[in-house]
Amino acid sequence: MKYYVADAFAEKVFEGNPAGVIVRDEWLPDDLMQKIAIENNLSETAFTVKESDDRYRLRWFTPGGEVDLCGHATLGTAFILTSFYEKDIKKIYFDTLSGELTAERKGDLIEMVFPDLEPDVYDSPEVKAQVEDALGVKIKSLLVKDELVAVLDSADAVRGLEPDFEKVNALEGIGLIVTAAGDGDFDFVSRCFYPKLTVNEDPVTGRAHARVTPYWAKALGKNDLKARQASKRGGTLYCSMKGGKVMIAGPAVLYSEAEIHV
Repeated sequence: MKYYVADAFAEKVFEGNPAGVIVRDEWLPDDLMQKIAIENNLSETAFTVKESDDRYRLRWFTPGGEVDLCGHATLGTAFILTSFYEKDIKKIYFDTLSGELTAERKGDLIEMVFPDLEPDVYDSPEVKAQVEDALGVKIKSLLVKDELVAVLDSADAVRGLEPDFEKVNALEGIGLIVTAAGDGDFDFVSRCFYPKLTVNEDPVTGRAHARVTPYWAKALGKNDLKARQASKRGGTLYCSMKGGKVMIAGPAVLYSEAEIHV
């Protein structure tokens, strides 16, 4: 079967977040998709099957299991589809475990529409202390929705983190997002840690920005924000709030295309 790797939220290869993409006429067995994701050893491998003219079903697998939402692999899938399979289609609808997602080509960017996943304030001194111990820094506030979100005092504090991943793995929730107001060209910066999914640090995470964009839109009093995920690879995301939805846009580039033999 054909196999692509696209670097999402990247203007050139070796930036952003690599996503495996496999386009099929029919579904593979779940256990085979999981084995392929483990063999690929990327943070996510996306599998997609066409349902109608502009509609696809989309599923995402990490080496640790299937997830219900993944932004960068959605962007990567839309990039591969519009580059190789659907060159005349500008907007694609995806049916996923998180409901309908859309991805629209806008020049060099692909804009996705996500649900508003704003986290709630988590009033737990005990969990806050555990997060601070795992990160090795004091945190300004703690939020939660399926995963923990720690707000720090500065962008430099986010960039300089050296987490204890064993302690991060012991925290509740599927992962830990760390974020702060930005400096320079960016409204906010973030880093994302998912050792439970066998991904200590995700390079660029669309789903996380569906969580933190609503928070920063309110905190900064603006609906259009430029964000930077401050991982080693790094990536830029153009985020906005429109009609109760989170719009996340970014570029993608092709890293590889190959054949998988199973």
